[in-house]
Amino acid sequence: MTNLNELFTTNTVFLYDQELLMKPDYFLPFALTDVLTTFSGINQQPIIHFWQLDQAMILGMKDTRVADLNSGLTALKQDGYNVVIRNAGGLGVIADEGVLNVSLILPNPTNKKMSIDEAYTLMWNWTKLAFEDSDHSIEAFEISESYCPGTFDLSINGKKFAGTAQRRVKDGTAIMLYISVNGNQQKRGESVRRFYKASLPESFGKNGYPPVDPTVMANLEDLLHKTLTVQEVKQRLLAVLAENRPNVFDNQTLPTLFTSEWFTSEISKQMNKMQQRNQLLD
Repeated sequence: MTNLNELFTTNTVFLYDQELLMKPDYFLPFALTDVLTTFSGINQQPIIHFWQLDQAMILGMKDTRVADLNSGLTALKQDGYNVVIRNAGGLGVIADEGVLNVSLILPNPTNKKMSIDEAYTLMWNWTKLAFEDSDHSIEAFEISESYCPGTFDLSINGKKFAGTAQRRVKDGTAIMLYISVNGNQQKRGESVRRFYKASLPESFGKNGYPPVDPTVMANLEDLLHKTLTVQEVKQRLLAVLAENRPNVFDNQTLPTLFTSEWFTSEISKQMNKMQQRNQLLD
């Protein structure tokens, strides 16, 4: 198993926890991902970024090219979901107070850049270290009828509880994970299914859009058969990184750096890109 700590270029890992964001702040975590990844590469600084949205479907750019986007958006609104378009391709996922988003942001090694699969395997291994036990094996393979299916879907007994994505800049890589921790996962799946049914009336489940079946997904707490909070999941993820190396999680530095000229300028650029992208929803 890859030793995560071997990839940390310093014992100090910057930690930024945005906690639960409401609709006016939806663009921020997406804008920050690119900025933090650039910063990580320039400064050889590993970063962990936690965030949540209160009640939204995050659309990928492919989702905006459905046959009837407006009908899909209406279905989501009827189910109580806001919508945001992220700055990456791919397909949509649900974000709410029971879903944790995690970004592991690493500077690219100077000797050899991590491959896409190596980066995903790193996130898989981190999740296994935190939550796998003798009764619950965490596997990585595509759950094709889940929403946003991918080769590194994480599952227990064939039920997906987490999905992965990546963002790459010149000198940094952000490996991203969403974990369905608790809440109504059935409702999440049904709402995404309704979105695709409404927006793809003639071609549901075709042309690279998933034939979403809510029963193939579950919460981590249900699969482990124990009550879990989002806070406990964060604590466990951090704890396993500290077990083999005395990592210091610094949650003070980034908020002070955000007021610097470089951060202010870069965040503003990325926020403008998010605003332009999301004009499709107006």
